[in-house]
Amino acid sequence: MTWPGIDSEPRWRILGFLCLAGMLNYADRAAFSSVLPPLRDDLRLSDTELGLLSSLFLWSYALAGPVAGIVADRYSRSSLVIWSLVAWSVVTFLTGVTNGLIMLIVLRTGLGVSQSLYLPAGLALIADHHGPATRGRAFSVHSVALNLGIVVGGTGAGFLAEHFGWRSGFLVLGAAGVAVAVLAHRGFSAGAVMSSVAAAQRPAIMEVLRYLIRVPTFHLILAKIMLSGFTIWIFISWLPLYFREVLRLSLGAAGFAGTFIIQVSFVVGLAAGGWISDPLSAGDPRRRLLMLAMCYLAASPFLLIFLAKPGLAAVAVAISLFSLLRGMGDSCEKPALCEVMPARYRATAISFMNTLATANGGIGVFLVGFLKSSMSLNAMFASLSVFLLLAGVVSWIGWRFFMTRDMARTIEHEASFAGAAPVTSPT
Repeated sequence: MTWPGIDSEPRWRILGFLCLAGMLNYADRAAFSSVLPPLRDDLRLSDTELGLLSSLFLWSYALAGPVAGIVADRYSRSSLVIWSLVAWSVVTFLTGVTNGLIMLIVLRTGLGVSQSLYLPAGLALIADHHGPATRGRAFSVHSVALNLGIVVGGTGAGFLAEHFGWRSGFLVLGAAGVAVAVLAHRGFSAGAVMSSVAAAQRPAIMEVLRYLIRVPTFHLILAKIMLSGFTIWIFISWLPLYFREVLRLSLGAAGFAGTFIIQVSFVVGLAAGGWISDPLSAGDPRRRLLMLAMCYLAASPFLLIFLAKPGLAAVAVAISLFSLLRGMGDSCEKPALCEVMPARYRATAISFMNTLATANGGIGVFLVGFLKSSMSLNAMFASLSVFLLLAGVVSWIGWRFFMTRDMARTIEHEASFAGAAPVTSPT
């Protein structure tokens, strides 16, 4: 049986486009971190200003996130995805012709706002087209694409910066995004793959917010994502510079190592976790959140390696193991959310998750830039193990005490809204 209204071919075709768009979304973010040294020298910026620029993206992304989620729950999600892609690609291209700090501030803020529109709509589209039997794998495939984008963007921007100047990567990525949006618009306009919410079904804003307030499992997932977001955005933003300044790698090698080591193992974890969590949760969907908790608890000790001021090999092993386990845990995050959140409210719920993750990440990125002159990157990276440990604990609390009740509430809501029994899952 297929998910009602969508046969198997379009749902995987839609996922394919979303993977490509998501890859560009994260590539455009990662490009900035990989060219910090030449950008800093060319525009004569301080470390605090670099931290501010990275944080401005995250804070603007966070502030725009709830609005993006509400819009995605009320209007065409596919159209929102395409126009978001166009907007952030134009901003990325313009970053390649920036002339100073003020213009960069405007563009980094614009990048955050334009990119905030993508994930709530894109992830809700995936949930619209994939039922519980394939949802974990679909989310994992999309997450793999996002994180490959970090590798492609970080490595590509670093390579182009070494050979053609730091601006070239932004020009290439921006042009590529516009081209993909033009090609995708034709496929998404074919009719069957459009996902719009009928006017009569559009939930009122207060209706959505009232429901979200009543779901403790959602609140604990938010706490988890705030803790993990604080940790991960620090690594994404500062690890390339760590390899450059502490381990003395070349600019291209630092950009590659700072993205490849952390992201490839994370991608492997996502892929493995997605394929494990679907059958694991078949008898009890709560196991997704338990798996998330166990993976984060197991990942947290590996960051303590930075206390020993390790060499490249030790850093690579520790980060790879930490990222592998984090990836396996994160593969369960969005599917677990879907178990406790009705379809009509998911985009808004996802937008709140993105908002809190990036807002907290922005604080972390700025703090590292602010503290860098008085505290080593090794010490700051090691301290992040505490945040991972807490992320595992709050996830376990959600599994142990709240998820059963919140799942029952979701099933009851879906049945009452449909006026019939809940929708049968695909097999």
